Amino acid sequence: MSLDPARTVSELKELRTLTSDENGAQRVAWTDKWLQARDWFQTKLKSLPVEHRYDAAGNSWTTLAGASEATLLLGGHLDSVPNGGWLDGSLGVLASLEVLRRFAEEFGGRPPVTVRLVDWADEEGARFGRSLLGSSAFAGTATIEADRGRTDKDGIRLEDAVARCGFTFTRFPEARRERKNAGAYLELHIEQGPVLERLGLPLGVVLGTKGVERHAITFLGQEAHSGSTPMDVRRDALAAAAKLALEIRTIARKHKDAVCTMGSVKTFPGIVTAVVGRCETTLDQRDLDAQVLAGMYREAQEASRRFASEENCTREWSHIWSIEPIQFHPALLDLCEESAREVAGAAHRLPSGPLHDAAEVARSGIPAVMMFVQSLRGLSHTKLEDTREDHLEMAVRALDRLAGKAVSWMLQSGRT
Repeated sequence: MSLDPARTVSELKELRTLTSDENGAQRVAWTDKWLQARDWFQTKLKSLPVEHRYDAAGNSWTTLAGASEATLLLGGHLDSVPNGGWLDGSLGVLASLEVLRRFAEEFGGRPPVTVRLVDWADEEGARFGRSLLGSSAFAGTATIEADRGRTDKDGIRLEDAVARCGFTFTRFPEARRERKNAGAYLELHIEQGPVLERLGLPLGVVLGTKGVERHAITFLGQEAHSGSTPMDVRRDALAAAAKLALEIRTIARKHKDAVCTMGSVKTFPGIVTAVVGRCETTLDQRDLDAQVLAGMYREAQEASRRFASEENCTREWSHIWSIEPIQFHPALLDLCEESAREVAGAAHRLPSGPLHDAAEVARSGIPAVMMFVQSLRGLSHTKLEDTREDHLEMAVRALDRLAGKAVSWMLQSGRT
């Protein structure tokens, strides 16, 4: 068998050398460095009996034709956040490439089903604030009119950046054609959190991706002089916001895997000699259970009302963005756990707080599952992101086993 997990680690290091600087990975989508990474990836396909093409949304497809048109999809993303890590997204692409090589050699270039490797375009949304751009086009959940006017920090429009890379924004919905014959989707990714390391486990099985409620909350009080305004008559908007920032921790801790984050606070007038009259905050809530998520949202609303009243302030809520939870396919979850246990001896099932392309694929109705590999110190989106090399090699072997099991499942369940 030709599977060589050490080659994947070597190629990940090669990509890091090519597309990173002293601050980390710089493969931001729709930039020259990202295009350079994609060109580099093409050099790895030259000896393989595959066909390559880009779809209308910029997703990169590498196809190994099989005896059946039924298709197993494997994927990840080469784009990164600015100053990102060397493994986020790219591990999925290069581990999938190694599995594709194994299929090509073992079956003489013609496996039982067609195998397609996808490098999704703009998973991170780092430049224009729209995550999962390519996979949402594939899934049919893209919002063309809402997204086309997005701009980066320099005022460049998303539509123009896409055109510079050779794609037409209004044609993105055509990417849905790539769903034809897809029977399953598998994705390997670093955990980006501390759970597996705390448990001492190399590999995890991802139950699904959490739903998100994201809102802006503005507390309105009264600006006043900090030296002459008695404490008992102040209308301090920051005080109300601070109480909510602490309360959302209590709200989240009622549920096993829920998280709530107040990630941004702006005060006005924002000077040391004035009581805060206006405080603008953001709230991000996540859970895999839609009912839990809805309950946390209601609790946060009620808490904001209560704290505003206590501080003699008012509050305003504004919806930023939300997405429902998505759970991965139960049969593939079992196969994923089997594969992880066969390679690592144990596995743990956990939800994903971060969003992933696999969730958009699942949203389209295609059976999907993700496998996590341990992240050291739980760090990601930083140059400090890392995973032990022996764990990376385990992950490649486990993904390969999962791919083999998924092919058998597709054949047995009539997904051909």
